[in-house]
Amino acid sequence: MLDILYQDEHLVAVNKPSGWLVHRSWLDRNEKVVVMQTVRDQIGQHVFTVHRLDRPTSGVLLMALSSDVARMMAQQFERHQVHKVYHAVVRGYVEGSGKIDYALVEQLDKIADKFADRNKDAQDAVSHYRGLATIEVPVAVGPYQTARYSLVELRPETGRKHQLRRHMSHLSHPIVGDSSYGDLRHNRAVAAHFNCPRLMLHASHLALTHPVTGQPLLISAPWDLPWQGVMNAFSWPEECPEAHGVEFAFPMNQDNSID
Repeated sequence: MLDILYQDEHLVAVNKPSGWLVHRSWLDRNEKVVVMQTVRDQIGQHVFTVHRLDRPTSGVLLMALSSDVARMMAQQFERHQVHKVYHAVVRGYVEGSGKIDYALVEQLDKIADKFADRNKDAQDAVSHYRGLATIEVPVAVGPYQTARYSLVELRPETGRKHQLRRHMSHLSHPIVGDSSYGDLRHNRAVAAHFNCPRLMLHASHLALTHPVTGQPLLISAPWDLPWQGVMNAFSWPEECPEAHGVEFAFPMNQDNSID
């Protein structure tokens, strides 16, 4: 059973666990448990994807309950009208806030994108970050006797593949548990000492205009137990910060839609 965060006759949102595929894929043809089928069986009706989360990323995953609503939601995502807040634990100290404006070359897979153009220019990619907490722990990593970590809030403006993971790596603050762009030594240290072998990236909040009612909708997802264990060990926030508590505001038009 998945944790249903929101459901009405048009939409359903769940807290996707880290390690789950959104739908069946050639990435793991033997995987029997995927989010879409699980939700379909759980609520007893067909669901349609409107966006995706990487397999190791947890958090808010929104689905439509009809093809028409799926199309309307896809348009919101394409027009950057859906606002997203993630949280991550990264290597090193991140203090203050900033904007990452760093173009990314589209990542193509050898099999799935066999016939795609591999000579495309880098695509614009913009993310915002804000440091929330820091800690130095007595865990030896490489040549150092201690390790430093930060809890950060991340807000992507664009939606490039692995954007947040690649942007934080670009800042030399890779996300803990990232096997593709991270620091293997710190990944192992956090997994071994704090019993958290997952990617420390979580889609905490999703804000949108309801495609049918036109009302603003904010959906939030709590952290899982392994993540919460790290928070407790580091004496960081016990719960995922509320949207208003992290300066997550949406300009409203007179008709209450979200800019």
